[in-house]
Amino acid sequence: MPGKHTIAELLSRTELLGGLAAKDLAACTAAFHEVHFGKGEALFVRGDPGGGLYLVVEGRVRLSIATDGGRELSFRHAAPGDLFGEIAALDGGARTADATALTPVVAYSLDRNALRQLLHSQPAIAEKFVEFLCRRVRETSSQLETIALYPLHARLARFLLIVIGDHKPQPGQRLPLGLGFSQTELALLLGASRPKVNEALGMLEKAGAITRMASDRMFCDPAKLADIAQQDTA
Repeated sequence: MPGKHTIAELLSRTELLGGLAAKDLAACTAAFHEVHFGKGEALFVRGDPGGGLYLVVEGRVRLSIATDGGRELSFRHAAPGDLFGEIAALDGGARTADATALTPVVAYSLDRNALRQLLHSQPAIAEKFVEFLCRRVRETSSQLETIALYPLHARLARFLLIVIGDHKPQPGQRLPLGLGFSQTELALLLGASRPKVNEALGMLEKAGAITRMASDRMFCDPAKLADIAQQDTA
């Protein structure tokens, strides 16, 4: 099972706590505890009282919101190394989204009281939280812009580029990419229907930006995806 050294390694690679001094990182590591969730289990739902934040060790968690009419929009998946639940953990307010385990999940949780103690006793950690929340606000603004202003095939290209990250292929090579989730989940992330996402995948394939091997696996040409990602007309 994951141990304390694993928590420290994961925390040191997160957006939130990467670059912390060893003593501050050690203080964080000691405050986390291990939790487990089964596939389909809710970690929390929108409106729940604020609690702790989570660091995913194994598995994948869908973060989503739903309307009273039953429509659902996934705005992020938390994969190993990702932190989530920080807003309610900080202000104690209600949860702003649902968090559902898409697979069996092992995570580390940091209770709100423990977080408050860390923020008061470790100024460097408090500074990291401010920087992290500012990045979250910018990312949310960018995501809303993408959904509102770009056609679906361009949104899909942008999403794939985010998943690819900094990996760059050699000239003439394509990058293998495994999403690890279904087209239905992809549609929820993009705010579209599954048939529309399948149509957009077909458009990217026709343009030579991807080659599909299975429903969740493909080879990608990042340069062509980048060109398509800038298209703001259907």
